[in-house]
Amino acid sequence: MLTGDAYDLEPDADLDGLAFRGLDLRGRDATGARFLECEVEDCDLDDVDLDRARVLDSTWRAVRAGTLRAPSSTWRDTTLADVRIGALSAFGSSWTRVRVTGGKVDYLDLRESTVDELRLEGVTLGDLDLSHARVGRLVVVDCDVRRLDASQSRLTACDLRGARLRAVDGVGGLGGARVSTDQLYDLAPLLAHHVGLVVED
Repeated sequence: MLTGDAYDLEPDADLDGLAFRGLDLRGRDATGARFLECEVEDCDLDDVDLDRARVLDSTWRAVRAGTLRAPSSTWRDTTLADVRIGALSAFGSSWTRVRVTGGKVDYLDLRESTVDELRLEGVTLGDLDLSHARVGRLVVVDCDVRRLDASQSRLTACDLRGARLRAVDGVGGLGGARVSTDQLYDLAPLLAHHVGLVVED
């Protein structure tokens, strides 16, 4: 694997088999870039622009960013491990066979995205925004989720039992998801309000 540097990140770059390690990549414009079988490790990605980028068969480990912009991007067969990101803005993106393990993301914005096989494991999530998204085969394992927004989302074969949910917006969008009994008790007031139930003793 070849060693990459900051200047390799540029609009429409074709990055094949490069390893970026311990680099300051802040503010780089990688709009439309393609990462194929790349490794990005211990890099500062604050304010990097990944608009329409494609991240394929790659591993991103211990990266950090206050804001990472990735609207309309494509993530496939990729692992994000032990990342620390304030806001990952990936609305309108496509995620296929992606694993996110460990670390913390304060705001994971997947609004209007298409997700197929996403596994979240051991991650601390502030806000997970799946509003207006089409989500298939999402598995959440041992994750803290401060707020989940499922407004007008379409969920298929999604397992949320491993999520410690503090708040849920758009509870009607949870149709098709699998939850635990304890989660159902917590969601009961929201579900009752959603369908217009009047609960009286």
